[in-house]
Parts: sequence; structure tokens; C-alpha cells
Amino acid sequence: MDLPLPDLAITAPPVTVLRPPAATAPIVFASPHSGRDYPSSFVAASRLDALRLRRSEDSFVDELFAPVPALGMPLVCATFPRAYVDANREPWELDPAMFADALPSWVNTASPRVGAGLGTIARVVASGEAIYRGKLRFADAEARIRDCWEPFHAALAAELEATRARFGAAVLIDCHSMPASSLPPRSAVDVVLGDAHGTACAPAVIRVVEEELLTLGFSVRRNDPYAGGFITRHYGRPRDCVHAVQIELNRTLYMDEARIERLPRFGELRATLSRAIAAIAARIAALPLA
Repeated sequence: MDLPLPDLAITAPPVTVLRPPAATAPIVFASPHSGRDYPSSFVAASRLDALRLRRSEDSFVDELFAPVPALGMPLVCATFPRAYVDANREPWELDPAMFADALPSWVNTASPRVGAGLGTIARVVASGEAIYRGKLRFADAEARIRDCWEPFHAALAAELEATRARFGAAVLIDCHSMPASSLPPRSAVDVVLGDAHGTACAPAVIRVVEEELLTLGFSVRRNDPYAGGFITRHYGRPRDCVHAVQIELNRTLYMDEARIERLPRFGELRATLSRAIAAIAARIAALPLA
């Protein structure tokens, strides 16, 4: 099936920040992997059809969390696709085998993510298929990082700092989705919460998120198989009054993974998540995090 890409050229800014009319809780939400603004040059360089190219998206996560600003908190979303540049990686995790020219010595070429083909500029999509027909040049990677990765993180850092200045502390909830195939066989898990094994947030923060999700009927697991990526580990600094939790939603809750289409229960899940978010916000606002 050849699923059309949403766009064939980047026409939007690399990041959108949806702010509330008035901030009511010390929380910032982010969706770094739901972008679907595909540059035509990237599509032309890929050996994959549109459907396979989109396998790496956390499709529709930005829509699921769209009610956040109306609930009193900002939502920061990448508009560029993860397969183009991954905002949940260090800025310079690059695989030298992907490039026709030599990489600078300061580039991180030895991380486990690079070895898996999932660096800042991915070699493969989530299904493991190679993305490119040929080799890239470092200047292309540099442009993607400067034009997409850096603006996203500048916007996210600014929202967290503004929130901390206003409330004395800030909590980042980093929103993702996970394929059902990433879970152990016969495992019925709706949500995986990650706090980098207790290092990215105060215990009370992740406990609040977990309890409210459980109250609404979700099955929840912590740190397995997702403990949090670069965003959670980089911004989660409890000693500096900045806490981070990664949330992974099982895609079978809301989408047809094969077709990349919303299921009829999509709206119901969004409404349920809104109730959870409102309850989480009220409880976190009352925590002594500063």
C-alpha cells in the first residue's frame, strides 16, 4: 500500500509551541516524534515508499495531547519527521558509514544508537529497513541539525526555564508511542513510563503520573522496555528543580499500525488522556518540588 506523505516539502517551522491562555501547573509537554512535514529532497533520496518511511513516526501523538494548552500547560511539538532528524538523540550521533565524506573528530560515532542505525540522522526506519539509496554528506546532516534539532531544543529549553521561573520548578512530560511488537509476547501494557531508572525525576512525580493512569484503567509499567531517551535524561535534573518523565503509549490503543490510520476509538482515548492530564496537573502543582 502506498500511503501518501502529508507533505512533500517543509513548509512549517521546525517546532510549534502551543501555549495556554494562563499557565496553571509547572508542567511542559513535548512531542518530538510526531512530525510529518517531509522535505521533497529527503523523499527523493529514500529507497522506501511512503508507508515504510513513516514507520518511525509516533503518529498522531501530537493530536492525542492537543488538549494540553486548554488545560493550562504548553505543548512543544516537532514538525519534522523522526526519520529525517531525531530530536530524541544527542545533536551529533552520526554513523560514518552513511557519509561520503569524513566526519569531524568531535562527532559521536560510537554510541549504541549509532550502532543500531538510529542516530541523530537515522540509517534505518523503525522496522530496520535502510532509508537511503546512497551516501549523504556531512553538510546535509549539519543543516538538518541546525535547522530542526537545535530550534526544537531551544524552544523546549525556553519553555522549561519559563515554567521553572514562574513556579519554582518544572516537570517535562515527553510523549511518545510504542509499537506493540516492542513489548514482550503476551504482554498487555498500555503505557510505559520512563524516568531513567529513578534519576530523571523525584519519585513523587512519576508516582502521580502512574497512579492517575492506573485510576483510569490503563495498565502501566515503568522503565521496561523504555527508560527514557536523550530528552528525559538531558532535561531531567531533579537537583535543579527540573523533572522529566517519558510516556510511551501502546499504538494499538488508538491506531492501525499497518495502515497508519486513527482507529474509531481515537477520540475516546484523547478524552480519557485529557482527564488524566488534568488530574496529574492538579496533583503535581501541589507537590513541593521547588
